[in-house]
Amino acid sequence: MRRLSIHLLILLFAVVACKGKVVQQSEPNKLVQFSDTLDQSIFNSIKNLARQNSFAQLENADRILEVGKLFLQTPYVGGTLESEGGEKLVVNLRELDCTTYLENVVVLSSIARQNDFSENDFLHKLKKLRYRKGELSDYSSRLHYFSDWIFENEQKGIVKNVTREIGGVAYQKEINFMSNHVDSYAALKADSSLIVSIRNTENAINERDLFYIPEDEVHSVENKIHNGDLIAITTKIKGLDISHVGIAIHVGDRLHLMHASSLAKKVVISDIPLADILKESKLQSGIMVSRVIE
Repeated sequence: MRRLSIHLLILLFAVVACKGKVVQQSEPNKLVQFSDTLDQSIFNSIKNLARQNSFAQLENADRILEVGKLFLQTPYVGGTLESEGGEKLVVNLRELDCTTYLENVVVLSSIARQNDFSENDFLHKLKKLRYRKGELSDYSSRLHYFSDWIFENEQKGIVKNVTREIGGVAYQKEINFMSNHVDSYAALKADSSLIVSIRNTENAINERDLFYIPEDEVHSVENKIHNGDLIAITTKIKGLDISHVGIAIHVGDRLHLMHASSLAKKVVISDIPLADILKESKLQSGIMVSRVIE
């Protein structure tokens, strides 16, 4: 009943919601409260549910799944991080794409290790997770490429990339999609100086040793992937590393994906196993796997 109540709450808010809201910094290390009352109400509901259901006592993987399930049925909306003007910390708990869903779940499950947590706990950790070295400066400081997101957050001690140790092989691909498709990114069109920073990021990614589990091998490593692991789906699209992300969840004896689905237009647990999803797609090539560190 409690979980159902938050589902209904989120759906109700989605009906009357406007665009995602931003949170401005008032001081270098202090963030003000949410600027949208709907996001505030959802945050408070999650906070109350976490306390009532003793999320702080759960193992890390279980807590990630429980927080992730609170967002089931939340509408999928793409591009919610894009805002007019300079780069800002965007908070939108009412409308999610695959990346913002994953980020919100990682942050909320982390702060839910405490019996009590605040808006500032959430906002500081979200900024740390979303931006290079945890610092928001401009559009290029956001971690746009998800393999870069994994690398940066491994450096911060937030996740561990386990792809290679569970059977990953070399992922040999040149990453340059953003710099080669500037017209697809309003911020880059508006400020061409950012393209240099984006190219520098791409060059740094291309110098790293990346690994992935090819789509034909995913079924054979399902038992090595834990509930709550972060799944990044690699793509055959030229110049791009990752096309979709979600959270690993075992259903019966198979590995499924809990994710914000552009096809279903909402957050769902996949009807079919992840390995079968990959086989059905002509553009997906495999997965990278990272594990949130307790």
